[in-house]
Amino acid sequence: MAVLARWYPKSTVPDTTHDPRVDAYIESLPDWQQGVCRRVRALVHAADPEVTETIKRTDRPYFVLRGNVCALLAAKDHVNVFLYDPLVPDPAGIITSGHENKSGRTVAIHRGQAINEEALVAMFRAIIAHNRAGGWRKIMREQ
Repeated sequence: MAVLARWYPKSTVPDTTHDPRVDAYIESLPDWQQGVCRRVRALVHAADPEVTETIKRTDRPYFVLRGNVCALLAAKDHVNVFLYDPLVPDPAGIITSGHENKSGRTVAIHRGQAINEEALVAMFRAIIAHNRAGGWRKIMREQ
């Protein structure tokens, strides 16, 4: 909680950033998954206050800023945070799958597991920086 308060004081969170459809998705989940999803949601907004929310693929919450940043998907025993940038470094080793994926990777958060907030926010910020620079595909073409 201290990490989030340092980056994004509660008094500055604009209500317009929350999509009621994302609220509905989160509220449909078991309590522990609601907690994880709300925390990740707060962290992605802490990464950049210009991040917006939407629903894609029928019911999946997406967080976007000049392209996809991440998406949430609750599974039976964990919550997947899909990161839409295969170039972002993972020095803390929080990526759990998709290491060889060409378009994104996943951080799976299990019940009772602490979220590495600093690492996750750093990854969100790196994805956003890539999106602002034209996206990871453009960056790869220029390398």
